[in-house]
Amino acid sequence: MKKIAIFAFNGEAMCFAHALLNANDLFEKGYDVKLIIEGSATKQIQELSDPKKPFAKLYEKIKKKGLIDCVCKACANVMGVISFVEEQKLPLGDDLKGHPSVEKYINQGYEIVTF
Repeated sequence: MKKIAIFAFNGEAMCFAHALLNANDLFEKGYDVKLIIEGSATKQIQELSDPKKPFAKLYEKIKKKGLIDCVCKACANVMGVISFVEEQKLPLGDDLKGHPSVEKYINQGYEIVTF
């Protein structure tokens, strides 16, 4: 099975939506997919909790499928959404000076894709 780790850095809604769309598409096609939410993209976790927002349903689908491997602890803190991430019970990644490590995923055989 092909393994893909998608790192979503960009907090612009349309860029984040493409990370979600591709994570879902690859998962539905049988890939082992992990979504890592980094940088300004962490603010989308709070934005997409509003069911009226575009892509909120897709975000919920991604969460329910367990595709979110972690959210960057340092970035969620800087973006002011860390308490919201914790309320959502999403795992925080901090193994690289407060950020998720790309090397961890490479060592596990994941191909890295960034958005």
